[in-house]
Amino acid sequence: MIRANRRVNNEFYVVTQKWVFQFDATTWGWIHIILGVVVVVAGCGVLARQTWAVVVGVVLCAISAVGNFAFVPYYPIWSLLIIALNVLVIWALLRYRAEKS
Repeated sequence: MIRANRRVNNEFYVVTQKWVFQFDATTWGWIHIILGVVVVVAGCGVLARQTWAVVVGVVLCAISAVGNFAFVPYYPIWSLLIIALNVLVIWALLRYRAEKS
């Protein structure tokens, strides 16, 4: 269980029973902005029926689903909902691609 949460400038420290996690809010924000741009470009590519966009979408959703397994002990309902959403998006992307034929 998370015991403490401290903020120093734009860095966050989360202390758990066995580990201390350090997060830099600026870096985390830039990662999300870049991933958001990639998702928007891939979404436009999916609408244009581009194979590379479907692959990018499936890979990003798979990474997100696997990554959310790490948060199941801390946010079980939210993590399971995101995993289910990722599986649904993967299914929809693959189904959308299959209907092209």
